[in-house]
Amino acid sequence: MQKNNNHRLAARWILLLLAGTLAGCATSPPANPDDICSIFREKKDWYGAAKDAEEKWGSPVATTMAFLHQESRFVHDAKPPRTKILWIFPGPRPSDAYGYSQALGTTWRGYQRATFNYGADRDDFEDAIDFVAWYNNTSARQCRIKPHDTYHLYLAYHEGHGGFNRRSFRNKTWLKQVAKKVSAQSNKYRRQLASCESGLKRRKKFLGIF
Repeated sequence: MQKNNNHRLAARWILLLLAGTLAGCATSPPANPDDICSIFREKKDWYGAAKDAEEKWGSPVATTMAFLHQESRFVHDAKPPRTKILWIFPGPRPSDAYGYSQALGTTWRGYQRATFNYGADRDDFEDAIDFVAWYNNTSARQCRIKPHDTYHLYLAYHEGHGGFNRRSFRNKTWLKQVAKKVSAQSNKYRRQLASCESGLKRRKKFLGIF
């Protein structure tokens, strides 16, 4: 009887370890975040989620992925670094931004209401990429920005639609440099994707059968 109990206990521990390992693999950032083809080969369902968001909201895969690259480096539970008190002690975080997209809580709730996706989570990749595509779609309409204009879309993402329309970024040289960086990353992703997307589309179509 004691042997059976020991075997059951050991089996439970093994299952828990396996579950923890699989969960870690599912949420760990991609090994090569600068190569979109490598990302999508490693994260099997990410291309499908990014492509679905593009088809729904008209925001290119390369653009939405470049946003996530900048905001969190694809870390699912990313948060802004804490401020410092007296240059030594950790203080509060500057905002409640969280997850892949670093969306603020109020902005995320606005997305949930607008899309009726009340179960969406900021640390879920599919929800995060859909959020970015939705936000860019809103920016295109409210700020008159073209869907492929990553530079201005990122400025609107950072400043908010009202801030962008007031040109609140005008004297923020550092922000404009970041927007240029995001635009360059998007162009890089776009070139890379052109070399591997046909295979990714075939895999998406095949997986869609099941």
